[in-house]
Amino acid sequence: MYEFINSKEEKNIGIITLNRPEVLNAWHKSMRDEMVNALKNYESNQSIRAIILTGKGNRAFCAGQDFKEAKTFNLEQAELWIEEWRSLYDLIRSLSKPLIVALNGVAAGSGFQVALLADIRIGHPGVTMGQPEINSGILSITGPWIMKEMLGLSRTIELTLTGRMMDAEECHHIGLIHKLVSQEELMNEALTTAKLLASKPPVAMRLDKKRFREVTEESFQEALDAAVRYHRESYASGEPQAIMENFLKERAARAAKG
Repeated sequence: MYEFINSKEEKNIGIITLNRPEVLNAWHKSMRDEMVNALKNYESNQSIRAIILTGKGNRAFCAGQDFKEAKTFNLEQAELWIEEWRSLYDLIRSLSKPLIVALNGVAAGSGFQVALLADIRIGHPGVTMGQPEINSGILSITGPWIMKEMLGLSRTIELTLTGRMMDAEECHHIGLIHKLVSQEELMNEALTTAKLLASKPPVAMRLDKKRFREVTEESFQEALDAAVRYHRESYASGEPQAIMENFLKERAARAAKG
C-alpha cells in the first residue's frame, strides 16, 4: 500500500515505520503524504488504541528534510511546504490515541520535531537529537516553538543558534527521552509502553490529549504563520538553496572517492 513508510498492526497497536533508510529516512512530500494517510487510518480505526512510530534501519529515526527536495524551492513552494508541515503537525497534535516514538538513531530537524510532538519517546544510547537547520542555512521557527514548550527559552536559544546535536544521555537527562534502553530492547519497550497506554480508558485518554492540544493551540498556529513569513524571506535571499546545493555536491564528491 505504501512506498515510503511501512504500516502494520499488532493486536490493538498500530506501527508506522519511516522507510527511506538510504537517506536516513529523510522527509519528502510523498513520505509526508503517506504518513498523514496512515495516521488518519489508525485514528479512525476503533480497534487501534495506540500508535508506535519508528524508522527503518539502525542509523536514523529521521534525519529531517531531504535537501534534494528543499534546495529546489522557490517562494511559493516554500510556503506550500510549511502548510504541509502544518497539516502533519496538526494531525499529530489532534490524535485521540497515544503516539509513542521508538528512536532508532538520529532524530534531526523536522525528524526531531515530529519526535517531540509524540507523547512518549523511547531511545537507546546511540541516539542523537537536535535542531541543526542553521548549519544548512534553513531557519528554525516550528522547532524552537516545540522546544520552548518543553525546555524553556534559554536552552531553546542555545540549541537553535548552535545547531548542535544532543546525545541520548543529555536528552534523557532533560526529559526529551522518557526511557533509555538497549538498542536490542527498543521495540520491545515501545510495544510494552504502547500496550500500557492502550489499556487506559479511551475517553479519559482522548480528553486529556485534547486539553494538552487546546492549551497550546494559539501559540502553535502563530508559530506556523510566522514560519510562512520568515521562510518566504529566507528563500527569497537564496541562502538556504545555495548552502544545501553545496552540501549535496560535497556529499557526492565524498561518495565518489569511496
